[in-house]
Amino acid sequence: MTKSVAPPRVVEIADLRRIAKRRVPRVVFDYIDGGADGEVTLRENCRAFEAVTFRPRCAVVVPSCTLRTSVLGIPLELPLLLAPVGSSRMFHPSGEPAAAQAAGAAGTAYILSTLSGYRLEEVKTASTGPVFYQLYLLGSRDVALGTIARARAAGFAALVVTIDTPVSGLRYRDVRNGVKELLSWNPWSMLPFVGQMLSRPGWLAGFLADGGLMKFPNVVLPGQGPMPYADVAAALEQSSVSWTDLRWIREAWNGPIVIKGVHTGEDARRAVDLGANAIVVSNHGGRQLDGVAATLRVLPEIVAAVSGQIEVLLDGGVRRGSDIAKALCLGARAVLVGRAYAYGLAAAGGSGVARAIDILRTDLIRTLKLLGCESVSSLNRSYVDVPAEWMASDRQIAITSGKN
Repeated sequence: MTKSVAPPRVVEIADLRRIAKRRVPRVVFDYIDGGADGEVTLRENCRAFEAVTFRPRCAVVVPSCTLRTSVLGIPLELPLLLAPVGSSRMFHPSGEPAAAQAAGAAGTAYILSTLSGYRLEEVKTASTGPVFYQLYLLGSRDVALGTIARARAAGFAALVVTIDTPVSGLRYRDVRNGVKELLSWNPWSMLPFVGQMLSRPGWLAGFLADGGLMKFPNVVLPGQGPMPYADVAAALEQSSVSWTDLRWIREAWNGPIVIKGVHTGEDARRAVDLGANAIVVSNHGGRQLDGVAATLRVLPEIVAAVSGQIEVLLDGGVRRGSDIAKALCLGARAVLVGRAYAYGLAAAGGSGVARAIDILRTDLIRTLKLLGCESVSSLNRSYVDVPAEWMASDRQIAITSGKN
């Protein structure tokens, strides 16, 4: 662990956020930190954890705790996976390989975004643990099929299909920071916004030494090569995934498929019917449709909807080990963390990612001991109190599914 992220300087994820904010330009930090529109969902993802309170078993001696679990039958040393975060190479030149390496060293899985600055083969090689591939249908069906074949050949353990991005959400911070102008390469358009880069000389030196603005080597366009960074928003609008796409994706992949971006019990049941092996309750970290419910808030509904047929994962707002415990109590198999480790990557590269994982692991162990629970597999709803209105929807799901 480097001194820059060691205690007492860094004791919680918020400390990594603070260091990241000082190290990278505002446009990069706000890409990590920001959400869509008024950022209501972004805030609610975190606030929802505050609404759930613990019911500990006191006078229980727990000398050690077991964090081990499995996802899709894959053994993991702790119930968190690193979520797909696009453009990670912008945060730090070590980017995705450093995050994958830290995940593997911790005994857990890393999920690589389609919008990676590194070739998927390089990222897979960097990790000693399982690596999943997150799929956008960028470019065309043929481009996606080519990437799926590469991921299969490289030994990726699962395919994560994101379904909540028919267009990119409107993020006011990105507009105000001049993302469009900076990507235009028009000097006069760029001029009002370049000062934020110059104010972070350490980041700028690393960025330029790394070759400047990256491309996306896992989206290889016919006759053009890797997709340029500037084409992302337009490409997303032309690459919406539908439920019917899952049929040819399954034929091409022939391995575990995870559906990411489920908000409702109805969509959860549809994922089950189409043969998904797991789902991720996700609102894209509040970066897409603002005003949707916090993921923890809808987790009980979705757990009730799938009725144990497939595994349910959750992301959004996880900043502490106690957040992980609450999600597991409400039925999640494991959680995905995105911003928590992205702050660490922006703050200190791979050391920052490792520190983020260590903070969450240590928090979770302490939470289990204070709850009087010796294993994450023993966590259930009896360990928490939940607002009554959260339970109404999952009870209704159970009734309409004939499982009351």
